[in-house]
Amino acid sequence: MNTNKSTTGIDPKVKLSLLWIFVVLLMVYADIVSLMDPTSAIRERMVGAPMSAGFLLAGAIVMTISIVMVILSWVLNYKVNRWVTIVIGAFMIQQILAGGHGLYYVFFETVEVACILLTIWFTWKWKPADAPNIS
Repeated sequence: MNTNKSTTGIDPKVKLSLLWIFVVLLMVYADIVSLMDPTSAIRERMVGAPMSAGFLLAGAIVMTISIVMVILSWVLNYKVNRWVTIVIGAFMIQQILAGGHGLYYVFFETVEVACILLTIWFTWKWKPADAPNIS
């Protein structure tokens, strides 16, 4: 049994991974709801002029980064995990705030950013003693 738990009883790597899963699901659902909004840029592009390959690639990269963080939270060692999570978290906040419009999207943005800030805060407060014992 692993006795190296944080004060909440959840392994920090599990906590980070779950938070990233939550953010990814919110991002996906925000995009789905945007497809139903007749004034959204995504829907306008779907109906009218198609998005460029470069724009689609950029979107794919941003989503892949957040999805990869689910795995990296589990496999990176303590020190690398902390810095990668903080840097990628800050990058993802910037990407989230750059997109979308409408009240529903502001709601999604707020929850996504709050969750990423919580992820960064947990990561910043994570102490080596909380890190799983790898033997």
